[in-house]
Amino acid sequence: MALFPIHSNFERDFVIQLVPVDTEDTMDQVAEKCAHHSIDRRVRAQEGKVLRVRNHSDGTLFPRDMTVADSGIRPTETLDILFMDS
Repeated sequence: MALFPIHSNFERDFVIQLVPVDTEDTMDQVAEKCAHHSIDRRVRAQEGKVLRVRNHSDGTLFPRDMTVADSGIRPTETLDILFMDS
């Protein structure tokens, strides 16, 4: 377990946030930690949608159960957080 900073580019938010996550967090947990800084602040929650994490540099979606440690991302890399149909 180690603190790991990422940049959150949350869908429909105009602010890119530096968010601390943990290397053992899953991508679902990363999405929730990012949502904490955007939802009900500058972004409205979307009923019936799930949050997904996408690699900003190549556009691939990370598996929801993949950990930060297994993802290959680097500290302060930008991740897109998206609303998607479940």
